[in-house]
Amino acid sequence: MLDPMRLGIAFVLGLFATSALFAERVDPRAIELANLREDVRLLQQTVAELRASLEQVQRESAALSIQAESGKPAYATLAQLNDALAQLRQTTDAALAEQKRDILQTVAQQIAKLAKETNAAVAAVAKGQATRPAISTEFNDDFPKEGVTHTVQTGETLSTIAKKYGVPMKTIQNANRIADPTKLFVGQSLFIPGSSGPLMPAPQVRP
Repeated sequence: MLDPMRLGIAFVLGLFATSALFAERVDPRAIELANLREDVRLLQQTVAELRASLEQVQRESAALSIQAESGKPAYATLAQLNDALAQLRQTTDAALAEQKRDILQTVAQQIAKLAKETNAAVAAVAKGQATRPAISTEFNDDFPKEGVTHTVQTGETLSTIAKKYGVPMKTIQNANRIADPTKLFVGQSLFIPGSSGPLMPAPQVRP
């Protein structure tokens, strides 16, 4: 017959072993989820062992009943066996209730933590989308047809180029049919309408 206290100690040692095994993983959320799965697995294993012990006690009770009916000497009375069985059930129920309570509390804490991290990630994505320049899909020919050509350099954006020539960014975007102003690439040639040249000397670009 299994000792509930030993089962509890084994369960706690299993939790520590599981925590030590997964402590070096990169993603803490994956570690937490793996620990929770291991806790549930250990709980299921404990329940199976306790059920096996209960079945063993029931078999012993049936054997004693047969011995009593056949006149053979019994080493324990049925009343004593029933008391032992009731005590085992009570101990088992208490151990399972405590383990379930601890696991559910841990699960609730981890779910709350994951929900907080998820909300923070969603907020960060939403903030990034809010500050992203608008993508234009409508263009027209309403811009000066005279101007200069500019070659995009490392570190330049459409906004800095517009300031450099004193021309609205929308005008440059429209004249060059640029749908997404963040998609410029080094070496790209841009027509700067209505400009005769930069308003200020070009900044020195570090190699």
